[in-house]
Amino acid sequence: MDPLLGHTEDALESGSVYTKQQRIAELAARMPTAGLTSLAYHIDKGWLYEAYQQTRKDGAAGVDKMTAAEYEQNLDENLSSLLERFKSGSYFAPPVKRVYIAKEGKKGAKRPIGMPTLEDKILQRAVVMLLSPVYEQDFLDCSYGFRPGRSCHQALEALWKAVMSMGKTCWVLEVDIKSYFDTVKHEHLRAFYKKRVRDGVIQRILGKWLKAGIMEDGALRYPPEGTPQGGVVSPLLSNIYLHEVLDVWFAQQVRPRLKGKAEMVRYADDFVFVLSDGEDARRVLEVLPKRFGRYGLEIQKEKTRLLKFSRPSGRGQGKPGSFTFLGFTHYWGRSRKGNQVVKRKTAKDRLSRSIKRVHLWCKLNRHLSVKDQQQRLRSKLQGHYGYFGITFNSRSVACFYEQAKRSWQKWLNRRSRNNPMPWERFNRLLMRYPLPEPRIVHRFS
Repeated sequence: MDPLLGHTEDALESGSVYTKQQRIAELAARMPTAGLTSLAYHIDKGWLYEAYQQTRKDGAAGVDKMTAAEYEQNLDENLSSLLERFKSGSYFAPPVKRVYIAKEGKKGAKRPIGMPTLEDKILQRAVVMLLSPVYEQDFLDCSYGFRPGRSCHQALEALWKAVMSMGKTCWVLEVDIKSYFDTVKHEHLRAFYKKRVRDGVIQRILGKWLKAGIMEDGALRYPPEGTPQGGVVSPLLSNIYLHEVLDVWFAQQVRPRLKGKAEMVRYADDFVFVLSDGEDARRVLEVLPKRFGRYGLEIQKEKTRLLKFSRPSGRGQGKPGSFTFLGFTHYWGRSRKGNQVVKRKTAKDRLSRSIKRVHLWCKLNRHLSVKDQQQRLRSKLQGHYGYFGITFNSRSVACFYEQAKRSWQKWLNRRSRNNPMPWERFNRLLMRYPLPEPRIVHRFS
């Protein structure tokens, strides 16, 4: 067997994309330290077609102004051309169009949005489909973001279990990385993915995406660092970076040297440490900036803090405080049985932003028919419940529901002087056009 799996991979039979992914995963699992030399040949026109199917078609056009409808008119020919350019190395990674949108909760602040071309998104999706089976064998259990079969709610449950397992004493270290996606160092990222990806075609296309420029207000520039703006491949590359810089380092070098228990939960660039010993927690806080500094990352001190989050003793020692992770505030409370448990509620700023969004939508869309408004509002409420509807958060979810009703009534009442909508009439309207009642979707222990 070829030590780099080249001969073995060449022997793989053709089949569906899913079948190929399964075999790639099996090979990667059997050879956890090997570099894979024959990956690109798995990508054929059928693979690209599946990548096209998985690519969002409703996004804004990139610098080439090509829409999905236009691309689909000659889909077979376009995918054939894309495959040939990818395999031959002649594919040119176009610059990413960048625009700015208002940042919620911060007046005057804006955040950048990257818009790759449709063809670039298709090829990036194809490469992600190829590399994900490899890296799913490498990534650790502490990582949950942008991984197949993993979710925010699984990360929240893992965090809950970690805190509850620490006993009476618990320390939580909240960490924020300053402008993470814009500060990833290309030289380190290349070194990381080359450990596993030895295929020259895949290395070449990843390098092109890292070098692709950004088109902003008609000006083209080439950032020397950061992951591809708005790219489908960006979350995977970001996970590879933090897997090496943070996850493996903590699991293999830090945790074995600590006195007490320690766990880490990471979702993309959001992560927290949970430790049973205060001295251990302070040591991690001290060494973490040094570790990140070696790889060009910086801790944002204003948003990083160490919190003693022990179970309340009931002896006048004050409240244990709270911390926020993935949009939820975590705090100590009592269950129905009277036991001390960690509860979660929608973070105050997230709840406020959600309410303001619905209020603004009702204001701007009050001209639509009541039926159309109700259908859109149903979708918005169900989406909110789908994320924030977790155990112990019924009060916040109910608050969102009540505020959504108030906003709808207010702007229906204002859309016509001759046809007002007082509460009595609005309540009758709700019987015909009901909004979904608040509910708990995710039930954790």
